[in-house]
Amino acid sequence: MTVTDPPTDQQGAPTYAIRDAALLLGVSVHTLRYYDREGLLDVPRASSGERRYSGRELSLLRFLLHLRGTGMGMAGLREYMTLVRAGDHTAPERRALLVRHEEAVQARLLALQGDLRAIRAKIERYDAHRACDGTPAVPPAGTRAQPGDYV
Repeated sequence: MTVTDPPTDQQGAPTYAIRDAALLLGVSVHTLRYYDREGLLDVPRASSGERRYSGRELSLLRFLLHLRGTGMGMAGLREYMTLVRAGDHTAPERRALLVRHEEAVQARLLALQGDLRAIRAKIERYDAHRACDGTPAVPPAGTRAQPGDYV
């Protein structure tokens, strides 16, 4: 599927139907409707009632999707968007919210790196018990696999 040539708003900027906006963002129409129901965006509607996403809404949604992808919950997204709607004077509060989230993401990344090291170590243990062709290696004479070698 491709995005159709979009109509434009009063300033001549393109606007996108929900289907096209979903395609551009790489999400489902359901996701966009959910974000709308949650009050994250105030997407203008055409006279037909159809949502029309401008470049501004797409940009905001892209950022919200990044925040969501890094684990920010809906409450955090709502808080962020409430501050955005309140105006530029909330920039310090928005920054503080993002710094707290960045710290949480950094902590999760460190934990994930530790988990990844454990997985790689286990893979190496399995590899040590395999012959070059991938079949189980024959243990040296008089030895056997130790409990936990394949756990």
